[in-house]
Amino acid sequence: MGDVLKRNNVRERGTGKQVMIFAHGFGCDQNVWEYIIKAFEHSYKVIVFDFVGSGQSDLAAYDSERYGSLDGYALDLLEILETLHLKDVIFIGHSVACMIGLKAAITSPDYFNSLIFVAPSPCYMIDESYNGGMERTDLEALFDVMDSNYLGWSSSMAPLIMGNPERPELGEELTANFCATDPDIARKFARVTFLSDNRADLKLLKTPSLTLQCSSDMLAPIEVGHYIQANTANNTLVILSATGHCPHMSHPDETIRAISSYVKNDGF
Repeated sequence: MGDVLKRNNVRERGTGKQVMIFAHGFGCDQNVWEYIIKAFEHSYKVIVFDFVGSGQSDLAAYDSERYGSLDGYALDLLEILETLHLKDVIFIGHSVACMIGLKAAITSPDYFNSLIFVAPSPCYMIDESYNGGMERTDLEALFDVMDSNYLGWSSSMAPLIMGNPERPELGEELTANFCATDPDIARKFARVTFLSDNRADLKLLKTPSLTLQCSSDMLAPIEVGHYIQANTANNTLVILSATGHCPHMSHPDETIRAISSYVKNDGF
């Protein structure tokens, strides 16, 4: 039991009966949720964790075969829930963690009451019928820069991903997150993240879900939110006024209101 909780640096807060579990996106760790969980820990039991290779997770647990796809990360999530004897949780994921949660809920739906996707994308690439935001050649160029100078890539890309250039401290906060991530694992996780195509999985999800789509996001254009809603049963789409890819950091109050409205409508 302890190995799973140590592996993913699992932390529990709050005393409520209903459980919320928060999953961070690429290049970050559980601390990015701090603005959000303060609003919920008085009414819910809140669980946060770090994906292997991030934050204070056990880096020795990283296995390139297990984590060569999002399935390995989804298995970690299920093992955390199993170890804590949890069912019927509210899952809140950011960016790539949304699809990790989706995969876990398809595999073992009893663990999940609902899924809340913050700036999700089932596919980051553009094809003839889908605008995922990036061309394959752009992604390959991005990987080349990451491979040659990860810290330089972090300091240049993080502010663009965060958006909100009038608030440079936000970009600096995300840069610090990126730079605190193990570079070798981050490069591998980046490929798994940005080359994954989970569009076919959307139709397999039976658990109710909420998509929080930012009004302007370089990694997840607004068409992505509409695509998820159109292809996922029981999905509610909310377009936030927030811009950038990290509304839980840049616009926490609006993000909290959207989450609160959704879970209250479900009777919590």
